[in-house]
Amino acid sequence: MGLLSVLRKLKSSPDREVRILLLGLDNAGKTTLLKQLASEDISHITPTQGFNIKSVQSQGFKLNVWDIGGQRKIRPYWRNYFENTDLLIYVIDSTDRKRFEETGQELAELLEEEKLSMVPLLIFANKQDLMTAASASDLAEGLSLHTIRDRIWQIQPCSALSTEGVRDGMTWLCKNIPTRTK
Repeated sequence: MGLLSVLRKLKSSPDREVRILLLGLDNAGKTTLLKQLASEDISHITPTQGFNIKSVQSQGFKLNVWDIGGQRKIRPYWRNYFENTDLLIYVIDSTDRKRFEETGQELAELLEEEKLSMVPLLIFANKQDLMTAASASDLAEGLSLHTIRDRIWQIQPCSALSTEGVRDGMTWLCKNIPTRTK
């Protein structure tokens, strides 16, 4: 199920390094998602106080996924990680309706960052396994995603716990890895 199985199916230049930034508010499910992608145990996850990074070398890919904490006091430091980002994953807790406005503001600010311009965006509408989850289409409408014109984007309903929908999102992301010359 891991990300590498998806990546192996794609063509790439030798030793291509892909930098993925994983952002979202605290408690959205970023670390659970990252651990699932790395096929690690998810039974004991604590709030990320700084960042987690997973780097894997395989099949000509060096994949670096940066999971940055989403607490309000940490968010100003997100911009320290924008440089050379190839792909952006933004995770939303689809059950936390009280914070939809806040998560929308954070996403809008990210999309205005010059260092992230043109970076493909995957939005995981997480926690779809819960009855109170807003649908991905309702989130897309509420966040006015249809107004995004400077990049390709996708909203993907998922459950980081069960991994349902995760592979579809990662497949889309991998198909949209930008080519850049270094």
